[in-house]
Amino acid sequence: MNLLLLVLLLAIGLGLAYCIRSLRALHQKINTRIAREIAVSTNELKTSMWQSYRQTEAMQQLLSLLKFSAPVPPTRSWAASPDLLLTLAQLVRKHNPKLVVELGSGVSTLVVAKAGAKKVISIDHSGEFADKTREVLKEHKVRGVEIRVAQLKAHISGVDWYDTAVIKDLKRIDLLIVDGPPGSKNPEARMPARAEFIAKLSPKAIVVIDDVNREGERKLAESFAKALPNHVLTIYPHEKGTAVISPK
Repeated sequence: MNLLLLVLLLAIGLGLAYCIRSLRALHQKINTRIAREIAVSTNELKTSMWQSYRQTEAMQQLLSLLKFSAPVPPTRSWAASPDLLLTLAQLVRKHNPKLVVELGSGVSTLVVAKAGAKKVISIDHSGEFADKTREVLKEHKVRGVEIRVAQLKAHISGVDWYDTAVIKDLKRIDLLIVDGPPGSKNPEARMPARAEFIAKLSPKAIVVIDDVNREGERKLAESFAKALPNHVLTIYPHEKGTAVISPK
């Protein structure tokens, strides 16, 4: 009887020891996981705060540079970020392009026009967005801008792209801005731009491509650079990534 009791107590003791050890291991594992998740969240928060600071700084410089007379449309998200807008304004101020062609209208259309571009033609697949851009330009009393609506149609490349009839007359483009059509769902959505515009560029043209943090847009930038041997490709670490292909 005493032996049986001793064996039972020993079994209980071993069981308790095992449970305690298991709980300690689980506690350590949970603490490690929590610490890892906190570290990841902290890094994401730091990155977000730093990006917000950089965009605020760029926006302040942009407002100071262009002296807007009416409210500026929202930026970031699907719209151009302030760092890209500031770069566009600086390029226009420095190079004085006679003709700017933009794929995707919006706040960037306003910025390029306000920066001093002589003629701006903006292509948009959406009549609704085109009308909103026209209204913004009217509020800012901006002239020299033409908004063309080009429906997305099946392109020879295999993707839906702007109706090429709308860009048929364009030539000697000094600044080409590629920020459309929407490319978040199809990485190849903007690829036709190189084939359709490469012969329409002036010898010293500059090509700007937004969203090059995405694979499709980065591929497009490299494709443009390869087709323009007298140009150099520069990637700016902007919020969404900006490629500038400019003369050497």
